[in-house]
Amino acid sequence: MNNRDRIILLKIIDEASALAQMLDGVDESAFLANDEKMRAVCMTLINIGELVKNITVESRQEYRQIPWKDMAGLHDVTAHGYFTLRMSDIWIFAAQELPMYAAQIRAIVN
Repeated sequence: MNNRDRIILLKIIDEASALAQMLDGVDESAFLANDEKMRAVCMTLINIGELVKNITVESRQEYRQIPWKDMAGLHDVTAHGYFTLRMSDIWIFAAQELPMYAAQIRAIVN
């Protein structure tokens, strides 16, 4: 992995950590009732998706266990389809799936 990709992965870890802090102590119903929190989480997912799009093809292929394409696609759906976006799906990804991927990315960087 080149140094640029390593830096991008570290930024993804930082964004995932920030998102985890936003959701600390928040359950799905509280999340869905809080417009500010939903918008903040969506913006963080947009940031992560944009970062993913900048990882080299070589690194994405080397670490296929991470769903890079899905994460980049989530950026597009979140950024451009907000009114059709199901916030319950955002909750599942942000609260359940992203922490798992962040741990895998952390292992890659280490």
